[in-house]
Amino acid sequence: MSADEILDIVDENDRVTGRAPRGEAYARKLRHRCAFILVRDAEDRIFVHRRTATKLVYPSLYDMFVGGVVGAGESYAEAALREAEEELGVSGLPQPTHLFTFRYDDGDGRSWWSAVHEVRCDLPVRPQIEEVAWHAFLTEPELERRLGEWAWTPDGLEAYERLRAHRGQPDGPSL
Repeated sequence: MSADEILDIVDENDRVTGRAPRGEAYARKLRHRCAFILVRDAEDRIFVHRRTATKLVYPSLYDMFVGGVVGAGESYAEAALREAEEELGVSGLPQPTHLFTFRYDDGDGRSWWSAVHEVRCDLPVRPQIEEVAWHAFLTEPELERRLGEWAWTPDGLEAYERLRAHRGQPDGPSL
């Protein structure tokens, strides 16, 4: 999505209160919606990537989710499928399964509602070069080992920690 794409602006309860171009929403720190998708391959490994240096938010950081903003009038489910297919460079994915939704606050006045999904991708991936600088499928223990070593997107890290709690898993290594 470009800076001109229109987003729904939402309140603290995730109710739509207006619309704004994405660039304006970011600049004015307007609360909006995002879809996060944890992608697993046929071997149950997790797709991990480093974002490109040109990303508006969290450039060059690692993430264990693909995803992005939800467009105006778009549902979280529609955005999850669209974003997963775009970033992975595939078509024909099954509809990602919604797991939970939470409000992310970055501590600097920026906030967005984040719907966390999961999907299995048995297709060969061709990640979008505008979005993904590096990628690999990692086992969960490999991912856990990297949590304290690599610089991660803070919203993705929070979503992952919440996902572990959602599944009743013990805390991973301290960061």
